[in-house]
Amino acid sequence: MSRPDLSLFTFQQLMALDACTRCGECVQWCPTYTEKPDLDAITPLRKIEAVRRMIRGQYGLLARLFGPRPSKPEALQAHSAGTYDCTLCGRCAVVCPANIQTRELWIAMRRDLVRQGAYPAVFDRLRETFLNVHNISGDDNANRLIWSQNLPEIPEGVGRKTRAEVVFFVGCVASFYPQSYSIPQNAVQVLEKAGVDYLTLGGEEWCCGFPLVIAGMGDAAVETMRHNLEAVRRTGARRLIAACPSCYHTWKHDYPRVLGEPLGFEVLHLTELLAELLADGRVPLKPLEETVTYHDPCDLGRTSGVYEAPREVIRAIPGVALVEMEHHHQYSLCCGGGGDVEMADKDLVAAVARRRIGEAQATGAKVLLSACQQCKRTLAGAARQEKIRIRVLDVVELVAQQMA
Repeated sequence: MSRPDLSLFTFQQLMALDACTRCGECVQWCPTYTEKPDLDAITPLRKIEAVRRMIRGQYGLLARLFGPRPSKPEALQAHSAGTYDCTLCGRCAVVCPANIQTRELWIAMRRDLVRQGAYPAVFDRLRETFLNVHNISGDDNANRLIWSQNLPEIPEGVGRKTRAEVVFFVGCVASFYPQSYSIPQNAVQVLEKAGVDYLTLGGEEWCCGFPLVIAGMGDAAVETMRHNLEAVRRTGARRLIAACPSCYHTWKHDYPRVLGEPLGFEVLHLTELLAELLADGRVPLKPLEETVTYHDPCDLGRTSGVYEAPREVIRAIPGVALVEMEHHHQYSLCCGGGGDVEMADKDLVAAVARRRIGEAQATGAKVLLSACQQCKRTLAGAARQEKIRIRVLDVVELVAQQMA
C-alpha cells in the first residue's frame, strides 16, 4: 500500500476525517449497504475509518517516530470495493450531525485509489472510450442526434443551426441509449411549442466528463470540458439546458471550478426552464385526471438543490394529483443508477432500484415521474423485473403528452 496523497484532499476534507464522531447515524441511510450488508466497507463510517487509519499509519506521530506501518493489501482492496460500490447519492451527508460533505469526500478517496492503482479495471475501459470517442457508450460520436430520426419532422434546432439563445446539451445516455431517446424527442417538441430559440451541438457535443470525475479520473476530462465550453461559446447562447442532472451539475458547478473561469452563460436543468415556460403560459396543457409520484434524482436534488422546479411542472398539469413516496426531497432513496456503480455491480444497482420501485408502488400512483435519464432506465427496469404496473416517465414526457 503506498502512502495516501494528502494533496488530493482539501483541508476541509482532511478535517472531516477527524470530525466524524463514529455515531453510525449514516449507516442506516446508506442504500447500497442496505442491499449488500456483507460488505461493511461500503458504509460512510468504514470509508472514513479506513482513510484515517491509512493516513495515521503513514503520516502520524508513531509513523514519524518508528516508520510507516506495514501495508495491508487486503485492507486497501476492501476499502476500494466499498468506495466504488457507493452510488454517491449523498444521503449520508443529510443526516450527518457533523455536517460532513460526504459526496465530495468519497470522490477524493476515489482519486487517491486511482493514484494507488486500486480501482475496478472496468474504469480503464471507461477512460479509454471517453478519450477515444468522446462518449461513454463507445458509439461514433457523430451519431449523437440519432434519437431525432423518429421525430415526425426534425426541427431546425436539431443539427441545422449554429447560433441560438439556448443550447440543449443532450448528454450521452439520451443520445446513445434507446430507452432514453424519448426524453430529447419530447424535450425538443416542447421547446418548439414554446417558441424557444435553441440548438443542439450534435457531434460537437462531447461527454460532459461527469463519469470520469466521479470515478476519480477527473484529470482526464479537463480537455474535454474545455472543448465543450468553447463549442457552446461559439453559438452565442445565453443559456445552456440539460435534461440530465449529472450533466447539469457538472456544467454548473464543476466546469467553472475545474476550468477556473466563469462560463459566460446561465446553466439550467430542463425542469427549471419548463417551470418558467409554464408560468409564462407558453405551453398550454390539457387536463389529466391521474395520480402520480415523483422520484428526486440524487444529482438534481441532494447534489444540486433542485427540488421544487419538477414539482411545479407536475402541479401545472390540470387534474394531476402528486403524492410523495415515503422518502422524498433530501431524504429521497437513490434509484441505484448513480456513482458509476452500474459498471462494476449491476446486481447491486438492481437491488436498490427494487426497493425504490416498491416505495412508488406503495403510493398507489399509476405514474412514476423523474427528471433523469438514468433514473428512468433503472426504475423502469425494476418495474419490469418486479412486474409492477406503473408507468415510468420523465417529467418532460408527461408535459409533451399533455400539450394542448
